[in-house]
Amino acid sequence: MSSLVLDFQEMDEKQLLLVGGKGLNLGELSKIQGIHVPEGFCVTTTGFQKVIKQNETFQALLDQLARAKVEDRDQIGDISSRIRELILNIEIPSDVVKAVAHYLSQFGEKHAYAVRSSATAEDLPHASFAGQQDTFLNIIGKDAILQHISKCWASLFTDRAVIYRMQNGFDHSQVYLSVIVQKMVFPQASGILFTADPMTSNRKVLSIDAGFGLGEALVSGLASADCYKVREDQIVDKRIATKKLAIYGREEGGTETQQIDPDQQKTQTLTDQQILQLARIGRQIEAHFGQPQDIEWCLTGDTFYIVQSRPITTLYPIPETNDQENHVYLSVGHQQMMTDPIKPLGLSFYLLITPAPMRKAGGRLFVDVSPRLTTRAGREALLNTVGSDPLTKSALMTVIERDYIKLLPNDQAAPLPGSSHTDMPEQFETDPTIVSKLIKRSQTSIEQLKQNIQAKSGLDLFDFILEDIEQLKKILFDPQSTAVFMAAINATTWINENMNEWLGEKNAADTLSLSVPNNITSEMGLALMDVADVIRPYPEVIDYLQHAKEDNFLDELVKFDGGQEARNAIYAYLDKYGMRCPGEIDITRTRWSEKPIALVPMILSHIKNFEPNEGNRKFEQGRRVALEKEQELIDRLKQLPDGEQKAKETKQMIDLIRHFIGYREYPKYGIVSRYFVYKQALLKEAEQLVQAGVIQEKEDIYYLTFEELHEVARTNKTDDQIINKRKDEYKRYEKLTPPRVITSDGEIITGAYKQANLPANAIAGLAVSTGVIEGRARVILNIENADLEDGDILVTSFTDPGWTPLFVSIKGLVTEVGGLMTHGAVIAREYGLPAVVGVENATKLIKDGQKIRVNGTDGYVEILNS
Repeated sequence: MSSLVLDFQEMDEKQLLLVGGKGLNLGELSKIQGIHVPEGFCVTTTGFQKVIKQNETFQALLDQLARAKVEDRDQIGDISSRIRELILNIEIPSDVVKAVAHYLSQFGEKHAYAVRSSATAEDLPHASFAGQQDTFLNIIGKDAILQHISKCWASLFTDRAVIYRMQNGFDHSQVYLSVIVQKMVFPQASGILFTADPMTSNRKVLSIDAGFGLGEALVSGLASADCYKVREDQIVDKRIATKKLAIYGREEGGTETQQIDPDQQKTQTLTDQQILQLARIGRQIEAHFGQPQDIEWCLTGDTFYIVQSRPITTLYPIPETNDQENHVYLSVGHQQMMTDPIKPLGLSFYLLITPAPMRKAGGRLFVDVSPRLTTRAGREALLNTVGSDPLTKSALMTVIERDYIKLLPNDQAAPLPGSSHTDMPEQFETDPTIVSKLIKRSQTSIEQLKQNIQAKSGLDLFDFILEDIEQLKKILFDPQSTAVFMAAINATTWINENMNEWLGEKNAADTLSLSVPNNITSEMGLALMDVADVIRPYPEVIDYLQHAKEDNFLDELVKFDGGQEARNAIYAYLDKYGMRCPGEIDITRTRWSEKPIALVPMILSHIKNFEPNEGNRKFEQGRRVALEKEQELIDRLKQLPDGEQKAKETKQMIDLIRHFIGYREYPKYGIVSRYFVYKQALLKEAEQLVQAGVIQEKEDIYYLTFEELHEVARTNKTDDQIINKRKDEYKRYEKLTPPRVITSDGEIITGAYKQANLPANAIAGLAVSTGVIEGRARVILNIENADLEDGDILVTSFTDPGWTPLFVSIKGLVTEVGGLMTHGAVIAREYGLPAVVGVENATKLIKDGQKIRVNGTDGYVEILNS
C-alpha cells in the first residue's frame, strides 16, 4: 500500500519520481520545525502508471504526440484532448482506491480537501512548470476526491502543459503525475511570498503579495494584491491595492467569488507585525532549501500555513565571491558584444588573458568594479570608460548615488571635473606606417606559433600554450598598439563635439570614418563579395551551392564547370578569415574553417543582390564621400573667426581617424587567430583522449577548464558526471539574459536613456552611425538563418566581427547590445549604415518583416506598420 500512497511525513528526498516536485517540497516543508503545513498525503505516480501502462490506445496517442511539432497547435490540441478523455474514463485501480480510503479515514473523510497535481517535471531547480497542471479546492467525500484525482491525472495533458514540455525538451512519456490530497485551510488572507525580489532579483529583499480569501483569486488574476517589501526585518515598501473580489470555500464544497465590502477594499490585508512574522518564516524556509523560494501561504486566525514552496528559477545567478562585502559587477559580454553563455574552456581562456578581476555567473564573465568605486577618481575614470554605453553608465550612476560602495575614509579629493574632449587629444605622430608595422609584427608572431606548435603534444602542449599566451598578452597590451586606436577614438569624440559646436554638424566623424584602410573586419565583409564575384559566372556551381547541406561540400565542387575556381576562392577566404565566427571570444565556438557551409547563404545572397565588383565600388564610394566631407568641413571652418587654426586642428584629427580607426579591429583578430591555432592543437589531444576511452567525444573538452583539461591529459582520467552536469548547466544558461550591472545582493540595476523629444511610440537606443533609413526588419538571432535582401535592416541581439559579412547586404542595423566603439558600431560607420544599438528587447519588440525607420543620428527606431 505504501508505494501507492505516502503521508507527507513518510516522504524523503529520493522520492521525486514517486511524488513529483510539489509533493516532495511539501514533504520537506512538513519536517521543518515551527512551519505549519496542512496535513495530507500523496497518491504516488505508481497509481498513475497503473492506469496508463496497460492501455494500448494511450501509448498510440502518446506516440502521435511525440511526433507532433510544437508549431502545430491544432494537432497538439486534438491529441491532448483525446488523451484527457481517455484518462477520465479509465477506472481507478481498486488497490489505489483502497489506499486513498485508508488515509482519508485517518485524516477525516468528512473534512474538505484540496486536490492538487504534482508532476515529476515540476518545481525543479531549473524549470518551475508552475501552473501547468490543475488544482481543485474544497473537495468533500471519497467519491468526489477520487473523481478529482482522475482530473489531475488528465491535466498532465492540457495543451499548455504539453507545449511547455515540448519547449523545454521534456519527453511526455517520461513525465508522470502524483496527486496531493491535503486538508483545506479556509483563510481570511492568503498570497505568495518571494524570498528574493522578483522584479530586481535582490536576494536581500522579500516580496509579499497578499489578498483576502483563497489565493486562487490572485493566481488567476481575478483580484489585485497588496504588495509589501521587507529587507532585514524592516518593511521598506507597501502598496495597498483596491481589493474588490475574493474567493471563498462553500460549506457544501467548491468555491465562490464574493464582492468585498467597500469599507474593507482599501484596508491593509496583513498587519505590519504579520508581515514581519511571515518574512521570518520565508527566511527560515529559504535557509532550509538553500536557495530563494516562491512560497504560497494562508493565514487562519493567528497561524500562517504554508501550502507550497518551490525554487525561484528565473533569477540570474550572483557572480561568485569569497567575502560578505558589497560588490558591483559589470557584464563583460555587453562590452565584447557577445552575451551568449561561454563554455568552461572558453571562459578559462578569457581568464588567462585578462588582467581584470573577473567573476563567473550563468556561464558569463563579470568584472568586479567595486575597488574602482571606492575613490572619486576611480568612479570618474570608470564612468568615462563605460560612457559609450549609456545604459551601463546610467546603472552605475544609480549605484554611486545610493552609496552602495562606500568611499575610502582617506579619499578627500574633490570630485574631478567632467572629462571633456574638446581639448586637443595628446599629440600623436600620424604616421600610417605604425599600423602596418604593428600588423606585420602580429602576423609574424602567429606564423611562428603555427610552426612551433606542430611538434608539441601531451603535457608539453599545455605548457607551450601557457607560454604563448604570455606572448599574446605582450602584443595585446602593448602601449603603442593601445595608443594607436585610442588616438583615433579620442579624435572621433573631438571631431563630433567641435563640429557640432562650431558648425552645428551632428556626428560628423561617422562620415569621415567611411572606407578607412587597414580594417581587417570590414575588409572581411568586402572580401566575401569578391568570392561571390568569382562564383557568379558559373550557374552549375550556384545551383550546387543552393542545395549543399554538408560541410564536405567543397570536395564535390570540382565536378562542376567553374568548381575549381570557386573552391580556390573559398579556401583563400578561409585561409585569411576562417578562424572567425559569431561569438568568437568563446574558443569553443565553431569557426568558419570548421564549418564552411555557414558562409554559403551569405555568398548566394551577394550573388543575388549585387552586381560584379560591387565590393570595390562600395569601398571607393565611401572613400570619396569621406574625402568630400573632409573638404567641406575644412572650407566651412575657414569662414569662421580663428578659422585657419580651427581648420588646421580639425585636419590633424581627421588624419588620426582616417589612418588609425581601422586598427581598432585588429587586436581581436590577433586573439582569435591564436585561439584557432590553440584549439586545433587541443582537439588533436582530445582525439587521443577519445581513442583511449577517457572521454566520449572530442567536444567534451569544451566543458572542462584549461586547468582541468591539463589534469585529464596528465592522469588520463576524467569524471563523466562533471561533463554531463556542465552540459545541462550550459543549456540552462542559454535561457538566461545577462544583466549589464548586478550587485552581490543579486540586484539587477537597470539604466535608462535620457532622451527627450522622441516621437511617440519610438524605441530609444544609442545613435552610433548617422543617417535615417526605412526598410523591412529582418530579426535574425542565428547568422546561419540569415535570408537577406537588398534594403533589409538587420535586427539582432548583438553583432561581433563574425556578423560582418552580413553588413554589406543590409541598409541599417539595430542591436540590443552595444556602444559607440564596439565592433558593430565601428563597421556600421565604415560601411555608412545608419545604426542604433543598445535597444532593449529589440528582437521582441520588433517583428520580423515589419517596416521600420532607423534614426542613427538621434538614436531611436520607429515601427511603421504592425
